[in-house]
Amino acid sequence: MTQNKMADKGNWALAITACVASLLVVQADIITDAPVGQLFVYELHREVFQSEFEPFHKIFDRVYNDPMVFKCNKERFPDLPRWLRFTQRDPYDNGFLYGMPLLQDKGRNIIEIFVVNKRSYDTFKERLVINVGPAVKQMPYQAEFFIELREIEKVLPPGVQEEIRLDIQNLWGTDRLDFVNITSALDRGGRVPLPLPGYFEGVYVKLGSDQPFSKCMQRLQTVEHQRECAAGGKITGDCHTCTNPANCITWCKSVLFDLSKPVPPAPVPTVGSEILEWGGEFNPPESPPERDFFPDYIVTVIIPFALALILCLLLAYVMCCRREGVLKRNVKTPELQLYHHHTIQGNANELRRMAGCDRLTVDPPRQCLQPLLMAEQAMAEC
Repeated sequence: MTQNKMADKGNWALAITACVASLLVVQADIITDAPVGQLFVYELHREVFQSEFEPFHKIFDRVYNDPMVFKCNKERFPDLPRWLRFTQRDPYDNGFLYGMPLLQDKGRNIIEIFVVNKRSYDTFKERLVINVGPAVKQMPYQAEFFIELREIEKVLPPGVQEEIRLDIQNLWGTDRLDFVNITSALDRGGRVPLPLPGYFEGVYVKLGSDQPFSKCMQRLQTVEHQRECAAGGKITGDCHTCTNPANCITWCKSVLFDLSKPVPPAPVPTVGSEILEWGGEFNPPESPPERDFFPDYIVTVIIPFALALILCLLLAYVMCCRREGVLKRNVKTPELQLYHHHTIQGNANELRRMAGCDRLTVDPPRQCLQPLLMAEQAMAEC
């Protein structure tokens, strides 16, 4: 008993200590660097935040796999910086912050990360500090490739990036390659794919190096290559072999950027004397000549009114003068048919009375075919 009491006290002491520690510990900011002109990727792991929501479950051998939703924004701003994007395909997938900072984006970016647990609806907040510094590597030769059978979430993990880099390394002929940017085709105006297997959104992958392009890559700038792409036929002379079929490149959407050549500056606009030239005195136009509007009145009013009147008269003639009339219809209709027509209502009332409760008191049915027999006899005598 004494040992059990001591064990219970030990568990309570451990729980209280962990609770106090969780209240007193201050969450430190996550600090990372992002050089200008290179791809920045930060992965938000769900299992890291799972322990933040349920810190005592591991002690009691209960570990959950909760769906989580990440929401990111710049501190004191509703959105992320213009160079940074966030994506998360499913609450059971990790989130990714990715982008390429430019020279005007240098400085400190504080990103607030809010995590929502979809099972317990608990929330957790964390801060990510991104220090955008100057460019580390000079990459005057850059190439952008379109990978059709990929989605942005499947390309951002480091393992997939390494596969793509090795494939392009064999194509480029150098191992001095770095990712410049990765963009989804949806951000370039592409169509949203159907939610069916085999349909992908497509990804643009941009890499750079300080080594010039290979001969195979230089073929992308030739007129023959552009003609083959315009014709929609198969591209000949493909020197790239992808180890993974999902990483194969669409050559007609690949572009080379040679930044080693200086770009001529735009022509400077000529500055004038800021004084308008004298154009003489202003002579207002004279009053316009008088115009006869009667022909316009005839075309817009009289003619449509005359056509409407003719149509009304034609309709009145058809409705009033071309009617057959009841008397003419009766004269043309055989007497036997008229008799049957006039006796339909009477026969219907008689059937209702016979089907009612006074079936025994109703008169016996009349012979509806008696006029028909009389007419046949008369015709036979004739």
